[in-house]
Amino acid sequence: MIQKIKYAIIALIGIFIIQGCGAYSFSGINTTANSFQVDFFQNQASIIIPGIDQTFTNQLQDLILNQTNLDLVTSNGDVAYEGEIVQYYVAPTNATSANTAAQNRLTIAVNVRFYDIKNPKEDLEQRFSFFFDYPASQAETAVRDEAIQVIYERITQDILNATLAKW
Repeated sequence: MIQKIKYAIIALIGIFIIQGCGAYSFSGINTTANSFQVDFFQNQASIIIPGIDQTFTNQLQDLILNQTNLDLVTSNGDVAYEGEIVQYYVAPTNATSANTAAQNRLTIAVNVRFYDIKNPKEDLEQRFSFFFDYPASQAETAVRDEAIQVIYERITQDILNATLAKW
């Protein structure tokens, strides 16, 4: 008898906890949107690297698909992302005693405009950037693919956090 009461109390507590969660998802995304669109992010940086614009657009779409329950649409999404790659820049970061670079830094910046059709006060325009350091003894072309992957992972997560997760 006491065992049945314990189970009943645990079940009731569980029901109250589940109902209290509301629209929250375990990914931290709390939105009334059902769909999203990501427009093509054109490369407008002073250095044009073919394909990095399509790679960024695809990575942002994939991240949102994987971390939310939103459906990807090509137009009329409840939330929409647009923007452009505005910076692709390599600069030395550390010097050696011989006044040569010991390390270089690739920095990429993306300007993003976010629109929430259902809740326009959540609209956002912001610049996101990140970098990748590599030894100066390596050519930028040798580390480019890895660097872009690392940079885009960080930038796309920052975009998701700023727009849908509100972090």
